[in-house]
Amino acid sequence: MGVYSVDKLMAETRRLAAEYRRTTGQPLAVSGEIAKYDAARLLDLEPCKDPNLGYDAVGRSGERAGRRVQIKGRAIFDESKGGQRIGQLKLEQQWDSVMLVLMDEEFEPSEIWEAERAAVLDAVREAENSSRSKRGPMSVAKFKAIGRLVWTREEGEIRDEIWENRPE
Repeated sequence: MGVYSVDKLMAETRRLAAEYRRTTGQPLAVSGEIAKYDAARLLDLEPCKDPNLGYDAVGRSGERAGRRVQIKGRAIFDESKGGQRIGQLKLEQQWDSVMLVLMDEEFEPSEIWEAERAAVLDAVREAENSSRSKRGPMSVAKFKAIGRLVWTREEGEIRDEIWENRPE
């Protein structure tokens, strides 16, 4: 066991990444690790130790129990600029969904979106003929269009409540 807890290390990583960007104007390549940590912590996922599996975590409970999840992260520094893309997906591997953790300029999570495998594969196939596909399979906007919002900073976890039949 190390001297520092993972929670403290991640808080320091966020601080350093934000300060590095303010100082140099360039992002520090840590958003993926922060995203994995946040998604696991906020949505009850068990992080995978083997990076060769093709997914980053497995659901522990509820609707995600046993589901294999790829996790991507993107820090959004300027909301007015469009065109942000998510990283390369492991399309040939076995996974059930992809989560996209959106972070603010302090590398704190603001939203988490989730898209099912079939929707992701369809969107990637549709974009394969685009010249932009080489920079990443899809934009953040496209991911939001095919996915669903599952967590926000304001509300916490958002469950898929299609029918609610409880007396007030």
